[in-house]
Amino acid sequence: MPWNDNANPGPWGSPPSGDDGERKDSPSRRPGGGRGPGRPGGPDLNAGMDRLRERLQGLFGGGGRGVQPGVIAVIAGAAFALWALSGLYQVGPNEQAVVTTFGAYSRSEAPGLRYHLPYPIEEVEKVPVTSLQRIDIGGGGTADSDVPQESLMLTSDQNIVDLNFSVTWRVSDAARYVFATRNPEEAVKAVAESAMREVIGKTLLDSIFTNGRGQVQLETADLMQKTLDSWGAGVRVVEVQIRSVNPPQEVIAAFRDVSNAQQDASTAVNEGETYRNRVVNEAKGDAAKIVQSAQGYREQSVRTATGDAARFNSIYNEYKRAPQATRDRLYAETMERVLANSNKVIISGKGVTAPVILPSDVFRPRGGANAIQQQAPVQIAPVPQPQPQQQPPPGGDQ
Repeated sequence: MPWNDNANPGPWGSPPSGDDGERKDSPSRRPGGGRGPGRPGGPDLNAGMDRLRERLQGLFGGGGRGVQPGVIAVIAGAAFALWALSGLYQVGPNEQAVVTTFGAYSRSEAPGLRYHLPYPIEEVEKVPVTSLQRIDIGGGGTADSDVPQESLMLTSDQNIVDLNFSVTWRVSDAARYVFATRNPEEAVKAVAESAMREVIGKTLLDSIFTNGRGQVQLETADLMQKTLDSWGAGVRVVEVQIRSVNPPQEVIAAFRDVSNAQQDASTAVNEGETYRNRVVNEAKGDAAKIVQSAQGYREQSVRTATGDAARFNSIYNEYKRAPQATRDRLYAETMERVLANSNKVIISGKGVTAPVILPSDVFRPRGGANAIQQQAPVQIAPVPQPQPQQQPPPGGDQ
């Protein structure tokens, strides 16, 4: 069914009657004809708007009739529904909601979809209770971002130190966090600065520059926690970390010179300790070696003397039993020990009258066992044995 079929009224109703069945101000009477540029036969929007306007005027008392009560009730109901639905809210997994009734604490809500009486009866403030928060005190760690009124502190030995540190904390009780202080973050920052100044005021400068930072951090965190707990701030201090410790800018060059001198002195002391330990250890080793050698020599001498004494006793016992045999045996053993490494020629001298001829190399010094084996054997000329003289018979001629 086409939209331009005048027999069918369409969704906007029948067109108003006129001389030719159309309104005088309808699009068909515009110059050029048609119902609109590019859309011949389309819906009559102006007519629809006129009819809607007439109906609204009828509902709101157009023509002097007044606003109808049903319309007022519908509007009021819709407004109340929207006001009631405004109490729905969502609590995140890392949050805790604090509900107040006319400004006074009412309750705390866990994560999830929750509802409270709409404003102005009840209000909700969401607090992150599991997220870690951090505050930097003294500046961002660079010379341009330093805050001298926060970073300059006085030590126990009347020296000034430029110290930057950070505090990591989280909310432990959402209700106390909201109501205990007007500005919780500023309160945590003020407590952190005050606690650090108190701890630094009890600490020596050298300890802060060397190995005392850990103790300073622990004492500051403990002091902060005690102060915040006394206030009932609902804050838990997780960590206090010192980012940088420097002398003031005006004397930083002098401090560096002092630090370098201390390092040189420490290096010299360490080198001296190393040399001393090396020399002492070497001396102890040499002394132990000498003592052990002496102890070994003593043990050897004692055992040798003991063995000689036992040998002498055994020989003496044998001598008492057979003196002559013992003397002969001792003589033979001694001669064997004395003549073991010497060149010698033994000749029986009984009845020898002719000279004995020996080679010229018989009495040369021996060079060792090999020389003894390679030496030519000594040849001894045979010596004729003398004939015994015959004795005349007794009583014969002389």
